[in-house]
Amino acid sequence: MVLETKDNIEILTERALDLGATGVKVIATGDIVIRDELADRCREPGCENYGKSKSCPPNVAGPIMFRKLLDAFSQAILFKIDVPSDILFSSERFELFRLLHATAAGIEQAAVALGYADARAYAGGSCKELFCPDHRECLALSEKGICRNPDHARPSMSGFGVDVASLFKAAGWKMDWVFDDNGRTATKMANVSGLVLVH
Repeated sequence: MVLETKDNIEILTERALDLGATGVKVIATGDIVIRDELADRCREPGCENYGKSKSCPPNVAGPIMFRKLLDAFSQAILFKIDVPSDILFSSERFELFRLLHATAAGIEQAAVALGYADARAYAGGSCKELFCPDHRECLALSEKGICRNPDHARPSMSGFGVDVASLFKAAGWKMDWVFDDNGRTATKMANVSGLVLVH
């Protein structure tokens, strides 16, 4: 049972910021645009992590089932982490995406604790690449065991065809911009984002 929904959403928003998000918005699930062709990109031209984990294609339900799942929810918490764009093209990106997954998982866990038993979190990037790069196989996928990182790893939005650009438009956010520190420095900024279905 969920009580005092508004207060709960405020708690989850604060939790997202505490975990590392630089921006948080509550959006209607009707604002989540799903495009099959976005999920298809995982297969062709092909992501190097395709088929390597339980939370990436072809081992996820994909756009069709995600659309059906959205029908059971009315709102979601969208969050972002802003960073200098250079980080996305450096080895630091792995730490960034691990933070993204941990933030999504943390919001989901807080939502469950508040009574949103069906809360579901999604992030970006392959959990295999981020959490198990030194392991030959995903235990959950091989059925030889359970996920090594169940408290942090979450499915990638890409595999479900989530249109992140549309999410940012709904939230009123820019996907990239230049940060100008009073004319002293100019840094090109970008972001990564996650989504948690809560109700």
